[in-house]
Order: sequence, then C-alpha cells, then structure tokens
Amino acid sequence: MSPYLLALLVVGLGAVLSAAVIAGLRWHRARERMRRILAAITGIAADHRRDVMIADGNGGSLHIDFLLLTPKGLVVIDVRDVSGNVFGSDQMSEWTVMNGPKRFTFPNPLGGLYDKVAAVKSHALEAPVDGRIAFTSGAMFPKGMPRSVAKVEELAVEFPVSSAEALTRGAAAYGAAWASVLTQLAPSPLRKPAPL
Repeated sequence: MSPYLLALLVVGLGAVLSAAVIAGLRWHRARERMRRILAAITGIAADHRRDVMIADGNGGSLHIDFLLLTPKGLVVIDVRDVSGNVFGSDQMSEWTVMNGPKRFTFPNPLGGLYDKVAAVKSHALEAPVDGRIAFTSGAMFPKGMPRSVAKVEELAVEFPVSSAEALTRGAAAYGAAWASVLTQLAPSPLRKPAPL
C-alpha cells in the first residue's frame, strides 16, 4: 500500500471515529438532560403515571404527559421542551417562542390543560386536582409567566417535599382518589420514546 493511500485511510478512519465520539457525547448529554427533567417532575410525587389517556367526557380522549400523586393532591403536568423567549398569556390564542432569528407559534396550551384537569377531577372523588404547563430550562419568560405555567426545576418549590416519609404520608390522604383515577387511564398512543 502506498504511503499516500495509508495516510488517506488513517485520516478517513480518524474522521469516522471523531464523528462517532461526537454523536455518542450528544446522545449521552441528551439522555442525562432527560433524566434530570424526569427526576425533577417525578421527584415531587409519591406515585406517577406517564403518557396516559383519559376520557374527556365528550366521547374523546386527552393525552396527559404526567399525572402525579403529591401531598397536595393530584397534579397534571404537560411538558413543553422549547428554548428561547416565550410570550404568552391566558387570553392569547397563540404563544410565540423567539430564539435568535428563529420564531414559531403554538396554540395556547392552557385550555387543554384545564380540560385535562377537569377530566381527572371528575374521577378524583373529593381530592384537589391541579395542573401545570412545565417548560424546560431553555425557556425564558421576559414578560412574566402566565398562571398555571412553571419551569420544570421550579415544580419542587410549588409542590415541596421535605422527606420521603412526608411525601408518602401526605399522599396517602389521596390514595382512594388516586386509585379511582387510575382505573380511568389507558396507555397513550402519543407516548414519546423513553429516554431512559
């Protein structure tokens, strides 16, 4: 083999290995990020269900990203993974995300959240049911956050847990409601691929 071909082979192999290492690092970072998000959400709950459907009471079904059993009752969490400045309010029909030169809109998620909370509440006996649109850390709200919106990492402030024992003891008060709601849930066909 000529030295020129050998050098070309070594350079090509190095490029392939470098690309593989970079891809592996990106995959690892994404996986760790998803683990942190999952831990922040489920860390406030004694029990949870992920990617489930519940009947909406009108012959249809609603997808729920996370349903949590917490010491404060049941909590519906819809996750939005966006980066950039988010502009939205209760009354706006569309919300906007601006990230540098990129801009996109999406429908106001609060109406859907309120429908999901109502559907869960209809089966939760007398237990309190709350809901949040939880944005990941890349989202910023320069004009303020609308009601029922939180950052994923702030959920622990809104739904504090002092210890595992307190979590279990507090959530036990809503055990019957949780069991009632669980009978109404089905796996969602909109399930996202598990990062873990």
